[in-house]
Amino acid sequence: MDLKEAGHHCKLQLQELEEIRRDAYDTSWDYKTKIKASHDNRISRKHFEVGDEVLLFDSRLKLFLGKLQSRWIGPFIVEHTYPHEAVDIRSIDIGKQFKVNGHHLKPFYEGFTVQLVEEIPLDRHSL
Repeated sequence: MDLKEAGHHCKLQLQELEEIRRDAYDTSWDYKTKIKASHDNRISRKHFEVGDEVLLFDSRLKLFLGKLQSRWIGPFIVEHTYPHEAVDIRSIDIGKQFKVNGHHLKPFYEGFTVQLVEEIPLDRHSL
């Protein structure tokens, strides 16, 4: 009789353990969905129109990048946009067209102008 009760008790413990595992899985799944929704809300979506000028992130420079070397190349002109955030761009210099991920692009602003700066000598002899 003790062997039968021990087997029954062991089955109950296994069922309880399975319920605890299932609850932990459900809880972790809920947590992951909430974190993903929170992360997705913080991502800024970039919308490009045909004719916009953009810069392309150059991922090949990651190994031996100089301290002041830019990782952005371009400018390129947007030729076509797709609903899944892929973009066809065309190089201004060589005219080659290719498709890239929209996450690797950023808008190009031409509003910056180079101005001449007056030089002031700092050594005593040139005053």
